[in-house]
Amino acid sequence: MPRPVCTKDKFLGGFFMSDEIRQDGFEEQSEVPADVQDAAPAEQAQAEASALSPQPRKGFWGKVDEWFGITRSGSNYRTEIVAGLTTFMAMVYILMVNAGMFQGVITGSDDPYGAAYIATAIGAIVGTLLMAFLAKMPLAQASGMGINAFIVYTLLNASTGLTYANTMVFVLLDGVIFLLLTVTGLRKKIFEAIPAAVRHAVPVGIGLFIAFIGMQQAGVIVKNDSTLTGFVSFNVLGSGEFMTYNAGTVGGMMPAIVAIAGVIAIAVLSKKNVKGAILWGLLGSAVLYYVLAGIAYGCDVAAAAAMFDDVSISNPLGAFAAWGKDSVGAVFYEGFDFSHYLGTEGNSAGSLVVVLIVSAISLCMIDMFDTIGTLYGACSKGNLLDKDGTPIRMEKMMLADAIATCTGAIAGTSTVTTFVESSSGVAAGGKTGFTALVTGICFIIAMFLSPIAQLIPRCATATALIWVGVLMMSSVTKVDWNDAADAIVAFMTFMVMLLGYSISKGIGMGIITYILVRVCTGKIKQVSVATWVIGAIFFVTFLISSV
Repeated sequence: MPRPVCTKDKFLGGFFMSDEIRQDGFEEQSEVPADVQDAAPAEQAQAEASALSPQPRKGFWGKVDEWFGITRSGSNYRTEIVAGLTTFMAMVYILMVNAGMFQGVITGSDDPYGAAYIATAIGAIVGTLLMAFLAKMPLAQASGMGINAFIVYTLLNASTGLTYANTMVFVLLDGVIFLLLTVTGLRKKIFEAIPAAVRHAVPVGIGLFIAFIGMQQAGVIVKNDSTLTGFVSFNVLGSGEFMTYNAGTVGGMMPAIVAIAGVIAIAVLSKKNVKGAILWGLLGSAVLYYVLAGIAYGCDVAAAAAMFDDVSISNPLGAFAAWGKDSVGAVFYEGFDFSHYLGTEGNSAGSLVVVLIVSAISLCMIDMFDTIGTLYGACSKGNLLDKDGTPIRMEKMMLADAIATCTGAIAGTSTVTTFVESSSGVAAGGKTGFTALVTGICFIIAMFLSPIAQLIPRCATATALIWVGVLMMSSVTKVDWNDAADAIVAFMTFMVMLLGYSISKGIGMGIITYILVRVCTGKIKQVSVATWVIGAIFFVTFLISSV
């Protein structure tokens, strides 16, 4: 019977190759080379398979293929590029969200949004390219969600006395610690020493925390003097207002409508497997925001224009200049100056040391959960696990994470970690570091789009925060709710995070609860030495520190 001919269909001058079997015809002659036709059956079968399998390219693209192992992995350039673009579309929202979160804490800057935007992009570029060239894995990195919230809303709240530059020193310390733990092989062991109930509860707590922040930003959840918080009023016939604008702040029910509509849109797009659902939902929310604002103002052009009074539109070079002065410059010239902290009432050199230790531990633990959990989840989607179920090149990926965190801190952004959205690119067929290279190049291009990104309102970026919270809730199913000991540990962890408005306090409360439950139930031997040490540090912190 005639054998189908394996061809290499060329697209765009031969750059992309499908490596598919031709469907439009057959050739009668054998495609096995003549010099192997008389070989032994086993050798002939092997030779035949080799003859019909995709062959590496020659020249420059052949060297790139060999370096990343594209053909060896069973992939091709087209698949890797599509996977890289898919990953970028799934996680590019972090540039806008992170810039929006940090612009309020970068003081004394002419363009705080631009400075934070460029810093975030630099962190993503460095981290993703390290994944491409060091680990050679199809994963991407950027400033981690949850860690950025910890820095902005816990470390930088009004009571701590810390500055933005100070917190970048904390992030740098986190990266150095991670680097040492990775090189010595202790990082994974410490992760495994953390109680499983706490590990499973932390993503849930962080998800609830950042979703709560998103709902606050969008005005879905509002301040209530009787109940502390309340739900936005949609009573247009009573006290509810469709839209208010005062000193750069948009209020009323309109921003809440935009955020809710955006989250629903993301859910629908995700259900339909649309690539970049978060990005499209975010952009759609921004468009809806301006449409509704225009309707609200009607023909009042002056009132509509007032919405842009607080938007500083600069050219991309201006954003780079702001980054150089207020992000990188701040870290080097102000980061190690803690005089403002020591000048705040109730703070001392001793409390600074405690804050530094607790913050470093919290950052390390959050990053550890994010990175290792994401690596296992993303790699499992692409069959990138070894025989023991461990992601291949695990140590190199964690090394890339540690180096990227150090670099990101110097650049002025929060801890850089592997993004769970990388799994979308893996699911699209990405198998090598070339996927990450494509994503990194996209981030380089995106650096020059800060003026456009700055037009995205906070209620639109809030949709991403809320949706990420939805995704992180999936870890709640990993908690053994039938075990009262694990249930109370998990519950205390994420509820203190949410209601106490502090990720570090939630982690600390979870570990302390775990120790107390194990001691009271006669299972003290289950508590590792590392858990005892971490629990003791958090216990002392609760007694002497406000952070």
